[in-house]
Amino acid sequence: MEYVILIIVIAVLALGTGGWLLFVRPRRGRSLDAPPAQTPVPPAPQATTAPAGSGDAESAAAPETHAAATGVFEVERPPPSAGRLVRLRARLARSQSSVGSALLNLLSRDRLDDDTWDEIEEVLITADVGVVPARLMVEELKTKVKVLGTRSPDEVRGLLKAELVAQLGEDTDRSLHTSPHNGVPAVVLMVGVNGTGKTTTCGKLARALIGDGYTVLLGAADTFRAAAADQLQTWGQRVGAETVRADREGADPASVAFEAVSEGTEKGVDVVVIDTAGRLHTKVGLMDELGKVKRVVEKKATVEEVLLVLDATTGQNGLRQARVFAEVVDVTGIVLTKLDGTAKGGIVIAVQRELGVPVKLVGLGEGPDDLAPFDPDAFVDAILG
Repeated sequence: MEYVILIIVIAVLALGTGGWLLFVRPRRGRSLDAPPAQTPVPPAPQATTAPAGSGDAESAAAPETHAAATGVFEVERPPPSAGRLVRLRARLARSQSSVGSALLNLLSRDRLDDDTWDEIEEVLITADVGVVPARLMVEELKTKVKVLGTRSPDEVRGLLKAELVAQLGEDTDRSLHTSPHNGVPAVVLMVGVNGTGKTTTCGKLARALIGDGYTVLLGAADTFRAAAADQLQTWGQRVGAETVRADREGADPASVAFEAVSEGTEKGVDVVVIDTAGRLHTKVGLMDELGKVKRVVEKKATVEEVLLVLDATTGQNGLRQARVFAEVVDVTGIVLTKLDGTAKGGIVIAVQRELGVPVKLVGLGEGPDDLAPFDPDAFVDAILG
């Protein structure tokens, strides 16, 4: 009898434990199966890139991130522009070192006869220095070599560096005039032909200025391409700079530029950077329109800088473009883009000699911070290795 009672007690305990387990397990299951918190779906993005075959060749350089895709941007704090060319020197050296190596090898020969000097001149001309500057440099080097007599590798490098820096103009004022006057912002007008990278350069310049502590407003006066305004606005949103743009394609670019300066004055910004449509230097009507943009803006503020954007890979052809632009809008400085993609760095010397205005900025890649103030010493060091 006691044995039967013991069996019944054990059975009851077993059933109780099992029931408790059955009771607990479903609660765990419901907890794990609960749906996760829903994340709001971002709105569909608007197109911000130019269609193939149109607009600036550097359009692809506009940063494409998840933020750009969703239209939601976290405002960035760009690095200051000081020292950028030094930091990017290795990139520049990769494209220019062949020129420097050729010159150093020729100048280091035991005997410098007329044929060798002709070769040196040819290397300089091939690098787009220009015929007249190349000839002057060779004559200067000839004289210095004769005076010094013996030439160690260090002496040769020193001679060549001194001559190149002299041709570039070491003491030339290359600063950007971007200080506001009496509550009116400084105006920077960006001009050039199609495909040189004007819109991208405007965006990169805005980043550099903001990194240096300025407040910036962008004016999208390229009204022929909606994609140009979209692209410029994307650059501005990334660094917290507003963009003034037309409400329709084909609007008067001068009125957009004037509105940008007016709004910049009202908001008290330091600099207004105006992007203009690319135009062939041979199109008289479009060049006249560019002159009109500048005249209209000057009714509101002084145009402190007219920066001509040139593609360094076009070489001497860029000089022909530069002459016409300089006649129409009084260019104050040159921006050479794609300088890291060509061995024709001598174009810096040629364009300065042709226009009498300095190269102020150089583009050395597609990254957002690859626009650098031009530094002759760093540039020559990159060429000579």
